[in-house]
Amino acid sequence: MSLRINGEAPNFTAETTEGKINFHDWIGDSWAILFSHPKDFTPVCTTELGYMAKLKPEFDKRNTKVIGLSVDPVDNHARWAQDIAETQGAAPNYPMIGDTDLTVSKLYNMLPEETDGGSDGRTAADNATVRTVFIIGPDKKIKLMLAYPMTTGRNFDEILRVLDSIQLTAKHRVATPVNWKQGEKVIIAGSVSDDEAKTIYPDGWDAPRPYLRIVPQPH
Repeated sequence: MSLRINGEAPNFTAETTEGKINFHDWIGDSWAILFSHPKDFTPVCTTELGYMAKLKPEFDKRNTKVIGLSVDPVDNHARWAQDIAETQGAAPNYPMIGDTDLTVSKLYNMLPEETDGGSDGRTAADNATVRTVFIIGPDKKIKLMLAYPMTTGRNFDEILRVLDSIQLTAKHRVATPVNWKQGEKVIIAGSVSDDEAKTIYPDGWDAPRPYLRIVPQPH
């Protein structure tokens, strides 16, 4: 199954550190971040899980649920959480999926469909492609997909920035420019004609080019 931006996020049922969930039901009316890890007790992921725990209040403010995934069993996740707390200063405060049969990893194209067996005996290198971040909307559609190599820690501040942009542009007919941050100027979407824009932005806009119409961020 091919995953695309604005395509439906595949639904699944899985065991997590907070009990069994149906993914779509768990998302409910919220936004969601699904981020995956090749194996428990790996160094880069240990730092990521701890940082995400510290950042979770920011996602909460944005009506966004966070869920992690690793192919190892849920019991291992609980033991790993102790290491994360001791070394990073915060333990995961969000559910972690135990994808021992690799179902979710295959469903989200993190492992080939033809991969045999389960998590037993697999190394982090075998699961190197299970290093993905998805942002999923309340409509259960995929809004962002990012895949990272094992040796590069993910930038969750960037995930938060992108989420701000996606939520803003879902509400208003605007786009955000390069390196945009919350509160900065935005671009009127190309789908908005100048006549429409005059009613939405009666104070006008800056236009260094006809197709580049810059306005303050709407609220």
